[in-house]
Amino acid sequence: MHRKLLSAAIVVLIAGAPAFAATEYFVAQKASDKTCSVDKTKPDGKTAMMVGKTSYKTEAEATAAMKAAAECKKK
Repeated sequence: MHRKLLSAAIVVLIAGAPAFAATEYFVAQKASDKTCSVDKTKPDGKTAMMVGKTSYKTEAEATAAMKAAAECKKK
C-alpha cells in the first residue's frame, strides 16, 4: 500500500514540476536596430544582447529596469 502511494506521489510531483518553475524576465536589446524589449527567454548574445546583468521576477520589474537603462533611452 505504501509503495503505491509513494509511486503516485512521485508521478504527481514529476508531472507538476513545470508548473512550479520560476519565470524570469530579461531586458534585451536587438543588435539590428537597438530597440529594447522585455522577454521571457535569455538573449543569445548575437541577435539580441542582455541589458544589465540580472533577470527579474516580474514583468513589471523588468519593464521598470528597461525604462531606466541608459542603453534603452531614445536618442
